[in-house]
Amino acid sequence: MLVKKLEYIFIFVVMISTGFLASNYYDTYMFENNELSDEYKVRIYTKEQEILQNMNQNFGFSVKFPLIVTDRFKGRLYGLTSYENGEIKIYLNKKVMQESMDYMVESVIAHEYAHALLFQQGYIHEEDGGHSKLWKDTCKKLGGQECRQYVNQEEIIMSKMPF
Repeated sequence: MLVKKLEYIFIFVVMISTGFLASNYYDTYMFENNELSDEYKVRIYTKEQEILQNMNQNFGFSVKFPLIVTDRFKGRLYGLTSYENGEIKIYLNKKVMQESMDYMVESVIAHEYAHALLFQQGYIHEEDGGHSKLWKDTCKKLGGQECRQYVNQEEIIMSKMPF
């Protein structure tokens, strides 16, 4: 009798786990193969408006740069600001958005906007990967919560824990 109960419990756990994995796979597939949700678009737009307002307040002007969400990044790069032929564009990595949208909104957008603003002002500092003290100060003035060169994966993971 006890063996039968254990078999039923095992089957139940396997079925629940399979359902959870299938749901996770479906969510990931839908995210990767469809346009960003309206919720994500609104969050990105709202943060960009906040950055533009902070730029105007702290620097006396605001410049809106093209903000492009793409799935063409290789690896775990969260964002990138390009400066080619006098044209500045900000790219955000769609592949990492689903798992860390809060970090993307709270830190990455301002991080990349700080690069773009400094490029626009003619400050192209290649030492320390463009993450100088001036860049860090600019990032903070634009509203970035984490103004550092690299993403701290452990912080992102721990922020999702229920404790």
